[in-house]
Amino acid sequence: MADTYSFDVVSDFDRQELVNAVDQARRDIGQRYDLKDSNTQIELEDAALVITTASDMTLQAVEDVLRQKATKRSLSLKIFDFQTPEASGGNRVQQRVILRKGLSQELAKKLSKSVRDELKKVNVAIHGESLRVTGKSKDDLQAAITLLREKEEDFDVPLQFENYR
Repeated sequence: MADTYSFDVVSDFDRQELVNAVDQARRDIGQRYDLKDSNTQIELEDAALVITTASDMTLQAVEDVLRQKATKRSLSLKIFDFQTPEASGGNRVQQRVILRKGLSQELAKKLSKSVRDELKKVNVAIHGESLRVTGKSKDDLQAAITLLREKEEDFDVPLQFENYR
């Protein structure tokens, strides 16, 4: 039997589900009467989405469609960081949507501090873009997960708990 138990706190998303959500959004936009003639394009890059469309009004509609499709695919809306729209050539509007992935150093420090302040029986270590929480009791780790789930609303990233052992 193990002396210590641990789990990792990460912020990630399923890339394939995002690809599927973007494909569904493209199909939906192509079929909707109000968006059909807007010549809207959604390009998926490694760390961002680029939406190019006819106007600010159609951009809002495209954002709504993208959010709906992501929600149906069980993706957290916190992965999307919508930047301010910019004017593009030919009276068009372009918007970058940065995809949030991984915990930043400052966010990892905040999470680590909040866990250490509340729970004295667990140890928290920052490992790159994730946190490793260790403890002698599974109950302490469950308390840490509950605490982080309650505080997740305060942060701009979705949290997942992996490698629970």
